Amino acid sequence: MDNNFKDVSTEDIKLIMQRSHAAFLEYQTFSAGQKATFLDAIAEEIEALGDSLLQKASEETNLPLPRLTGERGRTTGQLRMFAEMLREGSWVEASIDTALPYRTPLPRPDLRKMLIPLGPVVVFGASNFPFAYSTAGGDTSSALGAGCPVVVKAHPAHAETSEMVYQAIKKAIARTGMPTDVFQHVHGTSFETGKALVQADETAAVGFTGSTVGGLALLKYSSERKNPIPVFSEMGSINPVIFLPDTLKQNAAELATQYAGSITLGMGQFCTNPGLMLAVEGEGLDEFYKHLGGQIEQVKPANMLHAGIHEAYQKKSSAALSQDGVTDVARTSTKGVDIQAEPIIATVTAETFLQNHLLSEEVFGPFSLLVKCKDEQQLMQVLKTVSGQLTTTVMGTDSDLASHPNLLQMLPLLAGRVLFNGVPTGVEVCASMVHGGPFPATTDSRFTAVGINAAKRWVRPVCFQNCPDALLPVALQQANPTNIWRLFDGEWKK
Repeated sequence: MDNNFKDVSTEDIKLIMQRSHAAFLEYQTFSAGQKATFLDAIAEEIEALGDSLLQKASEETNLPLPRLTGERGRTTGQLRMFAEMLREGSWVEASIDTALPYRTPLPRPDLRKMLIPLGPVVVFGASNFPFAYSTAGGDTSSALGAGCPVVVKAHPAHAETSEMVYQAIKKAIARTGMPTDVFQHVHGTSFETGKALVQADETAAVGFTGSTVGGLALLKYSSERKNPIPVFSEMGSINPVIFLPDTLKQNAAELATQYAGSITLGMGQFCTNPGLMLAVEGEGLDEFYKHLGGQIEQVKPANMLHAGIHEAYQKKSSAALSQDGVTDVARTSTKGVDIQAEPIIATVTAETFLQNHLLSEEVFGPFSLLVKCKDEQQLMQVLKTVSGQLTTTVMGTDSDLASHPNLLQMLPLLAGRVLFNGVPTGVEVCASMVHGGPFPATTDSRFTAVGINAAKRWVRPVCFQNCPDALLPVALQQANPTNIWRLFDGEWKK
């Protein structure tokens, strides 16, 4: 994680955030179409970096080129998605209730409401996604789309990659005539850097993807401010998967192959990795576990993102395996070296799991714990002890699903995304995706970090009462010059 970039000073952060606020005021004068052109230009400049960007990211993160190629495509796709959001325009949720001057007993004034940007957003780059959750990733593209300038703190694990993307964004700023400081980029490895960025007077919101410790620290810094600001931290999840009896009886080997692939995908370095599996004891479960162990033993160890993540994986997986009652460990047959991770499956009874809170903590990497339950009631009891999650998955036949109504009713209360007969790894970028969940998966379960609605994190509603038409934002003017969908006197109209 060593890099040659100097840590930004606290005094520099003050100036950076002041410039960001000045850019915010200027950025509001640009039309939605101009902002859309800017986002498109960022995507083009990132693509123009070609293979050199992919190679640098691979050097810094140990991620393979095919994975990085796909992630770069996701990143540029997100930018273009928010550009289209701006051009279409309805995302501002314009609502108009025209005046009723003769209504009795009280007249109604003219009321017009829409979403407006909060102000400068600080984004902390993620270690496991050098493109999609970092410099020009979803937090940045959604904030710029919402009308907020962005200050990114590069993740030290891929500082040079971040710097390359930053230079691409600077070119896009110059190409499109955007405010120079609408995007700024800093380096820093100390907690003081993060604290200063969050607590700067001009900072209006924070986006973070990473550890629970890091996310809660940023939340604490915000709460200490004179005026606390929203912190949208995505912090971790064990993504419980429930295997129902009939599907285990019919599909044990197939399910084992499917989940061995999901658990070890990218050496388990995804926030949606299935780290907890639940099932009722029986022959189907025994068959599933036997096949799963065989699949895991065939997986070759691979390098993790960096030494710090590898050290944490070794420590947390060892701690889990050392707990009383954790048995039947299946792991890859070839021992890893250096910072290579060994995929591991462990089992435990529901009774033991319920008595040991440590077993419900995330082990970030290719590790999953299978909890064996005596019956559905005990399985439900285990689920009730699991804290908020990004995802929860149920694997079952039609017969299974029909016979477990209470379980299915419970699942939306646990997570932001409920999957049926699939794997949680893999997050589609679209309007219907929810990448968020109850605490501690995220600090605010009302929002998603993926898809068009990610922009809703960086805005707030404002109502204009009896405002002269010429002074209204374009989206609220009577003639609707941008031809967007609006809720007009209770009806959706253009």
